[in-house]
Amino acid sequence: MTQLHVTTTINGDAVEYLCEAEETLLDVLRDRLGLTGSKEGCGSGDCGACSVMLDGRLVCSCLVLGAEAGGRAIETIEGMADGERLHPLQRTFLEHAALQCGVCTPGFLIAAKALLERQPDPSETEVRYWLAGNLCRCTGYDKIVRAVMDTAAEMREANDAA
Repeated sequence: MTQLHVTTTINGDAVEYLCEAEETLLDVLRDRLGLTGSKEGCGSGDCGACSVMLDGRLVCSCLVLGAEAGGRAIETIEGMADGERLHPLQRTFLEHAALQCGVCTPGFLIAAKALLERQPDPSETEVRYWLAGNLCRCTGYDKIVRAVMDTAAEMREANDAA
């Protein structure tokens, strides 16, 4: 099989990799690049565990071919923290115990970050609607929704104070 050479940007860094034409972006991230934060939950785009941002758009990386990422900007869960400093969503998820096994958590965090970048003051209904593409098999969604709502309020307060 012929491998394709792909040049892209992942979490702000220029990255080059080789991949097979049929290889998913999720497989490339996990198996070729060692970015194992995104999880495979279903392989069919139904659970959101593999969610990443592709050119600012929330996508399931199991539905995108690795070759399609060429020349595009990818944001994964690994790029969410600032060094050792957690993103406010990551910290609030921990504080609210809005996670259990961790398979769905990266997808929820990326989806929540995408929402707050578009809508810094979401209603609870908007949060629930936005996160509807992410499934959690371990816990209810209330802690997750509360964590997102509290993070939104905290981030707004920080922006108002600045």
